[in-house]
Amino acid sequence: MSKSLPEFKYMTFDVVGTLIDFESGLKTCFAEIAAEAEVAVDGEQALTLYRAARYAEDADLFPDDLVRVYLAIAPKLGLPADQKYGERLRDSAKNWKGFADSAAALARLAKDYRLVAMTNARRWAFDLFEKELGNPFYATFTADDTGTEKPDPVFFETVFAYVAAQGHSKDDILHVAQSQYHDIGISRKLGLANCWIERRHAQKGYGGTIEPVEFTKPDYHFTSMAGLTDAVAAARA
Repeated sequence: MSKSLPEFKYMTFDVVGTLIDFESGLKTCFAEIAAEAEVAVDGEQALTLYRAARYAEDADLFPDDLVRVYLAIAPKLGLPADQKYGERLRDSAKNWKGFADSAAALARLAKDYRLVAMTNARRWAFDLFEKELGNPFYATFTADDTGTEKPDPVFFETVFAYVAAQGHSKDDILHVAQSQYHDIGISRKLGLANCWIERRHAQKGYGGTIEPVEFTKPDYHFTSMAGLTDAVAAARA
């Protein structure tokens, strides 16, 4: 572990899954469609099917891709394979909520660090997520801005270039995320300090996030954003 928490100047954040509870948002929408179709849907099964479909080779950018994903998995869930429901799943992103501790934690951290969002979501969706989180970010990078999605190193290198232009380096960054696949593994390979927020610590499996080929032990590990902010406060004290 190269630095203590107070020594970092930037904290970069994955957004969907770390700060925004997309799994609850998806399960709620699936449940509503199922109720209208008078069928029962298991939320975790829906997430498993979503995960497999989301990472297909013909995937579109997120969350626009939810239309295609819905049409691919609806028959397996016993749901109507209708375009309008796919669009409804996509549009549900407009109402996804932050985790209960996200906004308050970000507000606390913003007092001591430059917070940078790094999201695979498109700009239109991120703008809504950012508002939900209280607009805490110093800078923001979306899939539209970088032209790619994590874990592509290009996404991270775009942020490194931004930080370098401000006279700093990746050594000044702590990357905070819940996805081992999209963030923790690749950040380690790129020599970036990282912090794993294990949102599913009380649940089995990887839910809606693709399973990594191998587990990466993070530099810092908490089960909530509140845990991170408490650790920062203790270290600064």
